[in-house]
Amino acid sequence: MAPTSASTPRKPVVTPNSDLDSAVHSLEKFTLYETQANYYLIGRDKRKQHWQVLKIDRTEASALNVVEDPVIYTDAECKRLLTCIAEGNKPTGGLKLVTKAYGIVGFIKFKESYYMILVTKRRQIGTVCGRAIYRIEESQFITVPHSTVQTEASYSKVELRYKKLLLAVDLTKDFYFSYTYRIMHSMQTNAMVLDDDQIPYDNMFVWNAFLTRGIRQTLRNTRWTLALVHGFFQQEKLSIFGRIFVITLIGRRSRHFAGTRYLKRGVNDKGRVANDVETEQLVMNEETGIGPGTGQISSVVQHRGSIPLFWSQEMSRLSPKPDIILQRFDPTYHATKLHFDNLSNRYGNPIIILSLIKTVEKRPREMMLRREYANAVGYLNQSLPEDRQLKFIHWDFHKFAKSGNKSANVLAVLGGVAADALDLTGFYYSGKPLISKKNTQQSLISTTPVIPPGRKSPLRDRSSSLDLDRRLALDLGGRHLSMDLTSLYSATGSSSTNGRNGALEVEQKDLNIDPLRKPRYQSGVLRTNCIDCLDRTNVAQYAYGLEALGRQLQACGLIDCPKIDPDCEVAAALMDMYHNMGDCLALQYGGSEAHNYVFPERQGKWKATTHSQEFFKSIRRYYSNTITDGEKQDAMNLFLGHFQPQEGKPDLWELETDYYLHVSGQGEESLLEQRTTRIPSRKPSFSSQKSRNRTLFSVSPYDEDFRRLKMTSFDKLQATRGSVKSVRMYGDSGFKRRAVAGVASDAA
Repeated sequence: MAPTSASTPRKPVVTPNSDLDSAVHSLEKFTLYETQANYYLIGRDKRKQHWQVLKIDRTEASALNVVEDPVIYTDAECKRLLTCIAEGNKPTGGLKLVTKAYGIVGFIKFKESYYMILVTKRRQIGTVCGRAIYRIEESQFITVPHSTVQTEASYSKVELRYKKLLLAVDLTKDFYFSYTYRIMHSMQTNAMVLDDDQIPYDNMFVWNAFLTRGIRQTLRNTRWTLALVHGFFQQEKLSIFGRIFVITLIGRRSRHFAGTRYLKRGVNDKGRVANDVETEQLVMNEETGIGPGTGQISSVVQHRGSIPLFWSQEMSRLSPKPDIILQRFDPTYHATKLHFDNLSNRYGNPIIILSLIKTVEKRPREMMLRREYANAVGYLNQSLPEDRQLKFIHWDFHKFAKSGNKSANVLAVLGGVAADALDLTGFYYSGKPLISKKNTQQSLISTTPVIPPGRKSPLRDRSSSLDLDRRLALDLGGRHLSMDLTSLYSATGSSSTNGRNGALEVEQKDLNIDPLRKPRYQSGVLRTNCIDCLDRTNVAQYAYGLEALGRQLQACGLIDCPKIDPDCEVAAALMDMYHNMGDCLALQYGGSEAHNYVFPERQGKWKATTHSQEFFKSIRRYYSNTITDGEKQDAMNLFLGHFQPQEGKPDLWELETDYYLHVSGQGEESLLEQRTTRIPSRKPSFSSQKSRNRTLFSVSPYDEDFRRLKMTSFDKLQATRGSVKSVRMYGDSGFKRRAVAGVASDAA
C-alpha cells in the first residue's frame, strides 16, 4: 500500500522474540477510517506491539480491491501515517473515523455494490486452555463504494430486499469466535493437528467461510477476519471440596444442508444431513501447580443429525404434524453411505447409532423411517469389515417414558447405553503422569512442551534454581513423553534445601506410572437422532454427558469412582447446561425452546406448570414453521453462499425449491480440511517435535509466561466465569446403587 504522503518504505519491525511472535501474533482490535477514495482499517495486536494497515478501495462500483500494507508499524508511526493520509485528502473531505471494530465477518455482493460486515462489540464468555472465547454483541453493515460512484442498481428494490434478507441473520445470537483457539475443532483435533499457520475457514462449522473467501484468497492470511461458529457455548466453574474444575459445553452446527425444521430434513445427495450438530464436553482441572502444564483436560464428543434417508414433511397450516414422506427409493443407500463415511472420516470407528423414534403408532409416521433406517444400516454393514461395521441401537423413547417414573427410567436406560458406547469409543484426556518413588508419599511433576534444539525455553520456571534441562524420557506404551523434574520431595526431606535445589537422580526402575493418567484418545462417536433431533435427542445427550463426566473427573484426579450420583449437584449443574443447549439449538432449527418433560421432573417442577409451558412452546414452534421459516431459510442460504444473485437469473425468493443449492458443491470444505480433522488411526508420537508443541494443557491463568501466549489474567477469568459454585458429589439420599448399574430396576 502506498499512502498519499507516506514516508519511504522501510523493512518490517523485527522484535527479539519474533520467532515466538510469529506463532501467536494476531490482530484483535481495529479502527476504521474513511476518505472519499479508500477505507483504512488499522489493526493492532493485544499487546500493542504490532500495527498494520488494510486499504479498501472505494472508487469501483462493483469490484472489491483490498491491499495489505506489509509494514508493521509502532503506535507513533501509525499515527504519523494517518496524519499524512488526512493531509493528502483535505481537498476531498479529509480522513474521518467510522467505527471501532474487533474483526471482519466478511464481504458480500448482491447486484452491484460490495458490503463489509464488521464486529463492533464483543463479550468474553469463557476461556479454553487460557484462550479467550467471545460472542458477538453488535455488528455493522457498511457499503464499500462511495456514494458518488454508485449507480441506480445499488438503490433498487431488489438490492434493498437482499440487504434486508441478509440482515435477518442475527449475528448477536449464538455466534462465537476466538483469535487464538480453533473453536471449530474439538480439543483432540487441536492437540493433534500439526499445521497451525492458518485458521481452517473451510471447516464445516465455520459459517462465514463464503463471506471471507475473497479477502482470504487475496491477502493469503486470516489476520483481519474472524471465523464464526454457530451453535452453543456455556462454561461453568465448580468446586468439589475446594478443588476447582471447569465444565465447558460446546455445540457446533454444520453449515452444510443447514436450515429450518420442515424445510431441511434427512440427507442430500452429498451425504450431508439436516440439523448436523457436534457436541463437545470439556472438563478442565485448573488447580494451581508449579510451572505450566500442571492442569489436565478431558474432552468427549458426540453427534446429532437428521435420519440420513431421503425424506421430508410438507408443512400445512391445517396439520401441526404433517405426514412423513419417503421421497425417493435409493436401492444402494449411496447418500446414507456417504454420510457414515464422513462420520468415520471425522471421528474414526466405531460409529454407534442410537435411534429414539417410535415403533408403535396408530397412523404410521415414524415407524416407516425406523424400518427403512434399519434396512439401510443392515445393507451397508454387508460390505463393511467387522471393525468398521455400524452399531445400530433402536429404543422407543416415548413408549418407555410412559411407564412409571419416566425421568428415572429414561435416564437410567440411556445411561447404560452411554456406558457401553464410552467403553467402545473412549474419550480424550491430555494426560498427566504421576511419578512416585519407592517409599515416597508425594511427588510433583510438571510437563512442558519440548523446546527445539538451539532455542531457549520461552516458558520460565517460577523457581530459577531448578535445572530445566534435566528431563526424564519415559516410555508410555510406545509413546515417549519428555518431562521436566521440577521438584520431588521425599517423605523425610521435603523441607530440605538440598532436596529442593539439588539435582535429582531418579532411576527409571524406581518409577511407577498410574495408567489412569496416561493420555487417552477418542476413536468413534455416538450418533443420536429422533425425528427433529431436538427434544428426545437432547435428553439422550445429557445421559451420555453425565456418564462421560464421571470418567472425565476420575481421569483428572478429582474423584475416585467413574460414576456420578444423578441426584447430586454436579449432575444438576450439567443438566442445566444441556437444558440450555437444547433450548438454544431448538430455537435455531425448530423456532421454539425444546420440548422436555424429563428435565423438569428431575428438577422437581410442578407438572401443571410444565404442561402449560410445553403447550405454549408448541404454539410458537407451529407459528415459526408455518409463517417465518421460509424467510429464515432464504436468509441462511444467502449468508452461507448457497445462493448468489446473478443477472438474468431468478432471484432467491422466486425459486420453487432450494434443494439444488445444497448439492451444487458451493461452500463444501476442501480435501485439506477433511484430512486435518480426521482422527488418525495411529496415536500421535510424543517424540514428534511439532506434536509436542501442539500439546494443550489446562493452565493456571496467572502464570506470567503464559500471558505471552495470549492467556487471560486471573481477574478477567473470574469476571468471565463468575463465582465458583461449590457442589456435592452425592444426593441427599446418598449414592444410588441403580445409578452405578446404569439401568433402572424395571428397565431390562
